[in-house]
Amino acid sequence: MINRSVWILIGLLGFPLLAQAESESFPEPQLYPVALPTGNIRAQLTPHDYTTLAAEIGAKIGNIALREGDSFKKGDLLIKLDCEVQQAMKSKANADLAGAKKVYAANKRLSQLNAVGKLELDTAWAAMRKAEAELTLVRATLSKCSIKAPFNGRVADQYARQQQYVQAGEPLLDILDDSVLELEFIVPSKWLAWLKKDHKFDVLIDETGKEYKAAVSRTGARVDPISQSVKIVAVIESANPELMPGMSGRVLLTPPEGLSQQ
Repeated sequence: MINRSVWILIGLLGFPLLAQAESESFPEPQLYPVALPTGNIRAQLTPHDYTTLAAEIGAKIGNIALREGDSFKKGDLLIKLDCEVQQAMKSKANADLAGAKKVYAANKRLSQLNAVGKLELDTAWAAMRKAEAELTLVRATLSKCSIKAPFNGRVADQYARQQQYVQAGEPLLDILDDSVLELEFIVPSKWLAWLKKDHKFDVLIDETGKEYKAAVSRTGARVDPISQSVKIVAVIESANPELMPGMSGRVLLTPPEGLSQQ
């Protein structure tokens, strides 16, 4: 009985010492500000406009006017498809429309003489409208045989060759407008407090080893909640023929004094 009381007393006296030892071994965590990566922001040059031209109908490629790297102007013919079948269909549609017009004109005259009923006249009119619609459809199909440039630019990639048969939707050329190059890069979302449109800065391009003047043109539409970052798009201010889409470099951006450690 005495031994049990002694052990209880020792336990009560030792508990504060144990709690003190644990508090000394595991101090309260402290939060430290995270420095923003002011010197390690990477950016990539991208074209202002770019797209993939694809075949809208199934046909054989008759001619490809340009190759990879060639330049073109808006409206230039880039690809001509072989559309002999569609041309024949257009001739047939023209003939069908001409015949339908004659039948309708004849029935209209006979109707005025009460030689045909209203049903026959309406049927002839519907046949004429059907022939007109078929001709419009063939003309629309023929317009897909010539693929023209939607903007000034250059050919980036070529996926098909002359005399190759392509299906509708099959990609043919990648084209881009390299007259205006944009910079895309990611920054901490807190920088939105001071990084606004038209903010000027320099960018060092790896491939040329030169610095270029740029200005922010727009910010991303949303912030990534995981990384707390946002996309920034800027424009190189002057024309520089040595720059090409795909080149990359380092953005020389420094937060204003007092915000670098936020």
